[in-house]
Amino acid sequence: MDPWRLDGRVALVTGASRGIGAATALALAERGAAVILVARGAEELDALVASVLAGGGRAHGIVADVATPEGRLAVLDRVQALGGRLDILVNNVGINLRRPTLEATAEDWEMLVRTNVTSAWELTRGCHAWLAASPGASVVNVGSVASARSVRTSTAIYAMSKGALDGMTRFFATEWGPLGIRVNGVAPWYVRTPLAAAVLDDPAKAAAILDRTPLGRLGEPEDVARAVVFLALPASGWITGVNLPVDGGFLALGS
Repeated sequence: MDPWRLDGRVALVTGASRGIGAATALALAERGAAVILVARGAEELDALVASVLAGGGRAHGIVADVATPEGRLAVLDRVQALGGRLDILVNNVGINLRRPTLEATAEDWEMLVRTNVTSAWELTRGCHAWLAASPGASVVNVGSVASARSVRTSTAIYAMSKGALDGMTRFFATEWGPLGIRVNGVAPWYVRTPLAAAVLDDPAKAAAILDRTPLGRLGEPEDVARAVVFLALPASGWITGVNLPVDGGFLALGS
């Protein structure tokens, strides 16, 4: 098998209808994977599935909210109906609620944790049997540099949720490594996505972000998608427990 290809592999991507999730879905399909795409918005999801199919790839869409038990159960049931096989899981879904710490409510906290942490925790555990049955299985969690640095244009609860995801990545990698399941993460800095639009549309904030980015540009969804795909490829088969910065040098700058 070509270590730079994913032919014959099945990948599941959450939050797949736009931004990093959509770019990741397309990149996985380009490498030969059959992709199962999960999102809440049917129209965008259908368009993405159609795009993969038009390019000669294989894709199935699942309209579900993985922040809820019902949504996760719907995803697991559909994977089973599609053959009960999974080789790659990309936990990409995530949100941010941009409120100062003292203005954040208990409901804000619960919503962020349900979406950013619980969805990945429960879905990954739910997929365990399929991953354990797949030689070279890979889980990739989409985190954030906010788990390692205080990003003043973000929020405390977002940073805390992504820190929890990092901890999950490390622990699952060590616990499930003997089963042949690799678990890694990527940590983006500011990427041009709908989630970041509220910040990037502010000229002063965008300028400050670029000033802290040694490569001098914002990230694009494809930048992160390619890193995710690398961590899913057989070519990275001896890498696990890593949280890979995809940040234009932000973490290296240190100021």
